[in-house]
Amino acid sequence: MTSPGLVLASASPRRAALLAQIGVIPDAITPTHIDETPLKDELPRQLAQRLARAKADAAAAPDAYTLAADTVVCCGRRVLPKAETPEQARACLDLLSGRRHHVLTAVVLAGPDGRRAERLSDSVVGFARLSAAQMQAYLDSGEWQGKAGGYAIQGRAAAHIRFLSGSYSNVVGLPLFETAQLLRGLGYPLP
Repeated sequence: MTSPGLVLASASPRRAALLAQIGVIPDAITPTHIDETPLKDELPRQLAQRLARAKADAAAAPDAYTLAADTVVCCGRRVLPKAETPEQARACLDLLSGRRHHVLTAVVLAGPDGRRAERLSDSVVGFARLSAAQMQAYLDSGEWQGKAGGYAIQGRAAAHIRFLSGSYSNVVGLPLFETAQLLRGLGYPLP
């Protein structure tokens, strides 16, 4: 008898690569298309949890494990967007420059038997104060495109990160320790 497969509810190549790091290769990758607009008065933590749950529901497959996650970058109660334009990226970097912020990733795992489990990872990241030249060089790299908070810690932005408390893989987009705990807890066979 074969064990149930794993569906990754994400279009993010980073999440698939992170899973591969711990020997987990999804049987299917099912990107979801849900409205990620924060609700009125919704806190960043609540937003990440709501979106991860919605993604798990949208990608749920019968007789399979479904893994979904959502990452939110925030300064206080302010949620930073996934930067789509240089102006958005600059606004994010202006806000992050010289200060600390939180990266929250909610992870939801639905089991083939209907059980669900979830975790929330909270990492604190501190940016160095960016000079105008450093900021422009980063914007010119284009690396910020589609990234929550307008940066990718696993790329050129790493040269500007002066502090990290918490999970590095969380900041990339999937907290591996918490994800492995969820998988083991619901009976998914980890290598």
